Amino acid sequence: MTLEDVDDGGGDRIYDDDNIQRCKCSPNSLNDFGKNNRLLFWTVIWTSLRFFSDSMCSLCAHRGASRQVPFKNSTSHSLTLHPLSLVAPDPTAAWHELSQHQKVVKINAKLPTTEAPSDKLRVVCMSDTHSLTPFIKFDVPAGDVFIHAGDFTKCGSLQEVIEFNNWIGNLTHKHKIVIAGNHELSFDPTFTHPFSVHTSGDHQKHTGTSILDDIPTLGMSKDTLAEAIKTTNVKDYLTNCTYLEDSEIIVNGIKIYGTPWQPEFCKWAFNVPRGEACLSKWEMIPSDTDILVTHTPPVGHGDLCCTGVRAGCVELLSTVQNRVKPKYHVFGHIHEGYGISSDGKIIYINASTCDINYLPSNSPIVFDITLPPGIKKS
Repeated sequence: MTLEDVDDGGGDRIYDDDNIQRCKCSPNSLNDFGKNNRLLFWTVIWTSLRFFSDSMCSLCAHRGASRQVPFKNSTSHSLTLHPLSLVAPDPTAAWHELSQHQKVVKINAKLPTTEAPSDKLRVVCMSDTHSLTPFIKFDVPAGDVFIHAGDFTKCGSLQEVIEFNNWIGNLTHKHKIVIAGNHELSFDPTFTHPFSVHTSGDHQKHTGTSILDDIPTLGMSKDTLAEAIKTTNVKDYLTNCTYLEDSEIIVNGIKIYGTPWQPEFCKWAFNVPRGEACLSKWEMIPSDTDILVTHTPPVGHGDLCCTGVRAGCVELLSTVQNRVKPKYHVFGHIHEGYGISSDGKIIYINASTCDINYLPSNSPIVFDITLPPGIKKS
């Protein structure tokens, strides 16, 4: 179903009360992009590994202020494990059952043509840039808040983090918010070197992947990966943004919560088993969150892999729909799931910049969110 399908007859309106927009990418971007020999080299590497990539699996009351708040687990509004996680741990099978009672509306986004009004916060979303920001051919739209939903590097090496920090430092947004993804190996202190670890039957069953057995090196030497894993305090190098990890920031009264965890995919960073382990992470999300930022998608929204399997999290969808109920849920991880959808109440945004071939061809997604009554932007 398209945006026009849910129109009320009043013309080409924007879905819901808030303005959802998409930045236009130059039609010649991919042609220009492909002319770069260095990038073509990387494209060959990324393409050869694509079926093994994670895209295959995997109050502030005063004006103009923001503050970051760590959030501790609270069980007062906890959900129990979704029954389908017990009888159908495969997300594809689970969605087959869930979809019979779920509404999924694909949203055709508009281009931003004017500045956001004073009573709205303009949010610009990107994800999964994988150290390829030098090759992006579009301009990042201006806005009040910039959100990156993880996988800003290939492996989380110190040099990659420094380069990303420099890039994001050049953006004009007043508030820049970043979470990690499964590629930020150095950000997860529990991560261990997995070169000899093989994919399990369960992994292959729900991802459809069986081409390679070992963790791919992503075109980088194993020495580089090993060095990235050993790097400590790497988060301290993100000086030009606010890094969220199971924590929130409040911007002009809008509560934004970020978390990097995903259902297990070949033992990458911030991986946890499906079911109870995932639910324990989602229970940390405050129930009054306005914008939720995760790396993984929920099952059924922006999680469909090109093989036809689902990679999203059942427990995340249940948590988002039944307890947290944010206005917006921003994520990435599954490159081919890029786009916007809604269940009629919540707007889901897969902001993956890289496509299935690891070309940074997907433009940022932009939306305006209404500020709480009495709150104005500084």
